[in-house]
Formats: sequence, structure tokens, C-alpha cells
Amino acid sequence: MKIRIKDNSIRLRLTQSEVDLLSAQGKVEKKTHFTSQNTLIYAIETADVSEMKATFENDKITVYLPQKAAQTWVNTEQVGLECLSPISDEEHLKILVEKDFTCLVKREGGDDADAYPHPKQ
Repeated sequence: MKIRIKDNSIRLRLTQSEVDLLSAQGKVEKKTHFTSQNTLIYAIETADVSEMKATFENDKITVYLPQKAAQTWVNTEQVGLECLSPISDEEHLKILVEKDFTCLVKREGGDDADAYPHPKQ
């Protein structure tokens, strides 16, 4: 699972096996270790929520997907799910969850082995 954070937006891209795991277990979790005592955990879970939302607690980012929307996304060719989650009256967090496609241009060190075939290939 790849994570991209920019300003008030967060994007998660899941490989085929991660989408399968989300479907089977309702959760995918990854960790990035900065030091032996500092770890960022990021996860995606299906939940009984009406809209996508994200939380950040105890060094963990969790994106919650409504169960019905997640099932449709997992079982179809739908590429992504997107929402604007309110932070305040003036601000929102843009959340985007996508299936990870192979790159059109190969990069050194890139690993597309478990990515979805790119629609333009």
C-alpha cells in the first residue's frame, strides 16, 4: 500500500493482493519505521460508516471505508473512491483510495509485480 499526503489530502493506492486482503479481512495495515522507537502506521478498514473518513491517533493514520462502497470497489473495475471529509466549517480533508496500476514508464527500483494492469497498456 502506498500513501501520499499533500496539504489537506491523503491518497492510498492498493495492490491486487491488498485489495483481496481488504475484501477478506476488512483491513490492511502497513508500517514505516523512522527509528527503533518511531513508527508511522497507516491502515485502511471497512467500517459501519456512511462516508469515508480518516483519523490520526497514536502515530496511526486510518482510513475508514463504508462497507457497501468498499464491496462495490473491490468487486468491480471501479478504480477509486473519493470524498471530502469535513475538518471545520472552512476546511476539509480530501481522501482518495485507488487501485494501484503498473507504471507506463518503468522506473529503477519500482515494483509493479502485484499492481493492476494499466488501462493504457
